[in-house]
Amino acid sequence: MSIDSLNWQILKCLQENARITNAEIGRRVGVSSPAVAERIKKMEDAEIIQSYKTLISPFQTGYQLKAIITLRAFMGMLKPFLEKVKTYDEVINCYRITGNENIVMEVVLKNQQHLEKFIDQLIVYGETKTQIVLSDVVSHNSVKPLK
Repeated sequence: MSIDSLNWQILKCLQENARITNAEIGRRVGVSSPAVAERIKKMEDAEIIQSYKTLISPFQTGYQLKAIITLRAFMGMLKPFLEKVKTYDEVINCYRITGNENIVMEVVLKNQQHLEKFIDQLIVYGETKTQIVLSDVVSHNSVKPLK
C-alpha cells in the first residue's frame, strides 16, 4: 500500500492525538468522516498503523532519571539477555545494534540507587556503558514523510 499525501495528513493527526475523532480528522484534511475511517482501516490492515498507545510521563510517575545504557554481551550471553530484557520494567526502548556494543537501551529509573541496582542486574550479561539523559531534544516515535 502506498501512502499518499492525504494518508500522511491523517497519520499526522493520529500521531498528535490518537483519540481524535474521524470527523475532526476529516475537517482538518478536507474529506468525509467515512473516508477517513476507510483510510485508517486500510492502513491498520496493511500494518502501517500498528497500535494506539497511551504515553505516560516517567517524571510525573516517580521516575526521575532517564539513561541510555549500551551493553557489550559476553560470549554466549546475548541470546539469554535478549529474553531477559523483555522482563525489565525500567526499559522503555531496546535495540540490537551494530558496532562494538550489541545492545542500546533507553531506561527510566527512580534515582541513582535504582540505576546502580539495575546495572548490577545487567553486568552478568556483559559490559555496560551508561549515559544520563539531560533533556529530550527531539522525541519521535513515528515516521515523518520525506520531502
